[in-house]
Amino acid sequence: MIEYKNVSLANQVYDELELKILSGALPKGEVLTEKKLSAEMGVSRTPIREALSRLVFERLIKETPTGNVVLGISDKDVDDAFEVKRRIEVLATRRACENITEKGLEELKDIVERQEFYARKEDAYKVRDLDTEFHDVIYKECGSSVMEGILSPLHHKLMKFRRASLELEHRIMDSVAEHKAIYEAIKEGDGDKVDTLILIHLEHAYNSIVEVTRREESTEVK
Repeated sequence: MIEYKNVSLANQVYDELELKILSGALPKGEVLTEKKLSAEMGVSRTPIREALSRLVFERLIKETPTGNVVLGISDKDVDDAFEVKRRIEVLATRRACENITEKGLEELKDIVERQEFYARKEDAYKVRDLDTEFHDVIYKECGSSVMEGILSPLHHKLMKFRRASLELEHRIMDSVAEHKAIYEAIKEGDGDKVDTLILIHLEHAYNSIVEVTRREESTEVK
C-alpha cells in the first residue's frame, strides 16, 4: 500500500510501477487494470490513471481493450540504449574528468569501496544500486544538464539487465574493478585513459547483458 509522502500520489504510484516494470517484478505481457491496481495499492483510480498515462508515454506499457499491457524493455531498446551510451557517455565521462569536484571524487571513491564490499558477498542487487550511483555521479559532475538528463534515466531503465548480468561468473568483480580503474583515471585527470576505460566498461556491460538475454531465450525455448 502506498504511504503518504510530500509528493503527489500519482508520482508515488508511477515510481512504484516503474520500478516493478524495470526490475522485472511486473513482467512483459502482464495486464494492469485501474481496478486491480487501486485495490492492491490502496489508492483511488485517479492517481492510478495518471500514473498509467505517464507509463504509456514512456512506452513501458501500452493501452489495449483489456487493459494496459507491460512492454518493459526490449532487446532493441537495449541495443539502442547502448548505442546512445557509447556516443554520449564517453563525452560525459571525459567532461567529468575535466570538471570533477573534490566532493565528486570522494563520492566515487566511497561508492567503489562499498561495491568492493558487496561484490565479495556476491550481492548483485547492492552492487547494481551502487552502479547506478557511480554513473549518476559522473553524469552530475560532467557539468551538462542535457547529457545528465539523457544518460541518467537511460541507465536507470537498464536496471533489470544490469542486475542479471552481474550474476554471471566473474562479472560482478570485473565490473567493480572497471569502476575502480575509471575512478583512478578521473582522479589522475587522464582524459585519454578515461575514454578507453569507459568504452571497455560499456562493451563488457553490453556483452554481459546480451549473454543473459540469450540464456533466457534458450531456457524459454526448452
